[in-house]
Amino acid sequence: MPFEIPAPSFSRLDSEDLRRAGRDLLSLALMDARNHTLFLMGEYQKAMDRQGVDFPCLPELNPPLWELGHLGWFQERWIGRNLQRHQGPRCDPQATLLASLLPQADFWWDSSRMPHDRRWALELPPLGDIKSYLLTTFESTLELLAKTPDEDDALYFYRLALFHEDMHGEAFIYMAQTLGLRLQLALPAPALAREPLWLPATRWRLGLDAGAGFTFDNERAAHEVAVPEFEIDAQPVSWTQYVEFVADGGYDRPELWLPAGWDWLQEQVRREGRRAPRHVEQIGVARPGVKGGGQGGVMQRWFGQTVRLAGWSPVMHVSWWEADAWCRWAGRRLPTEVEWEVAAHQPAGRGFRWGEVWEWTATTFHGYPGFSPDPYRDYSEPWFGTHKVLRGASLATRRRMKSPKYRNYFLPGRDDIFCGFRSCAL
Repeated sequence: MPFEIPAPSFSRLDSEDLRRAGRDLLSLALMDARNHTLFLMGEYQKAMDRQGVDFPCLPELNPPLWELGHLGWFQERWIGRNLQRHQGPRCDPQATLLASLLPQADFWWDSSRMPHDRRWALELPPLGDIKSYLLTTFESTLELLAKTPDEDDALYFYRLALFHEDMHGEAFIYMAQTLGLRLQLALPAPALAREPLWLPATRWRLGLDAGAGFTFDNERAAHEVAVPEFEIDAQPVSWTQYVEFVADGGYDRPELWLPAGWDWLQEQVRREGRRAPRHVEQIGVARPGVKGGGQGGVMQRWFGQTVRLAGWSPVMHVSWWEADAWCRWAGRRLPTEVEWEVAAHQPAGRGFRWGEVWEWTATTFHGYPGFSPDPYRDYSEPWFGTHKVLRGASLATRRRMKSPKYRNYFLPGRDDIFCGFRSCAL
């Protein structure tokens, strides 16, 4: 049963200002996030009943019941059971916790202790019991929040729980795309293509300082970076641009790929014969005068249905390896994350468009100078050096999560998320 939210509050619940939200607005935002989670789980149930989907054990998928229970566990672990919650980022993650409402909750849903491949073999409680666990722990969260001072440290774990649930909400959506479940998510709206932007050399303050509302540990601390002049695409690379790479043998030319990327591609070829981005069923160079040719000739599976993609729409479901190979073919390069951020802060009139797809950058994920992990140790540090940074947001990202400072990160072979890229001149 959804939580009731006053109608006038809806417009504020998906605002970028939620990082600074006080107790009352944060309470409503948490209700909104939980309603969204339960809605998505309901859509999963309907789709599975209608389509009879079998869940394959894929590296990028979690069992939906595990995903759902993990959200309740995370909130209970860091709020309801955490006697140091008022200390926020200064909390000791090794401090003794109160007992969970479910005796096996730590065994089932602690992602630090439960490896991904074992999650599929777990004997989890039935859906009704998991929903009861989510309801009870959530009511406890709201009761504790009502007694919490409107201070950044005291509100830290409540804000973290909100954004953690938003991230998993997006995961539910891209998992549905992977599985072919029929969820409703609109494709990008038409927009004018603009010429690349030239930006002069500058010194840029990268990152955020503590004390300005909620910040993730990998966003801290702010530090100045010298950025040489550069030219960057005003929008992500489109399907029209990408089909030319495919038509020119891009998936058959090892000289365009880094060695590890070529190995990744050969594994995809071996498994599924792929010669195009994930979910693409047909791809070909546009033929003037042929019906549909002006749209780039791309047919892709979109939540279980085959759709024709407009040529101007951004390439989606490409790995970092594919993005890098396209750039080598085009005589361009991926932007660094600081270049992306500088461009994203330009006045809107300059035409830099973002927010339709997560965008791969050239930057390998590391902490900023002076990095110090927050209590949720597994959020950033374990992935340093192996993952690539993505910037922006996607069609499935909640607006309150959209920030030109936010750092997303995935292994370079991930292509199940709603990811694309843009390029820079060499």
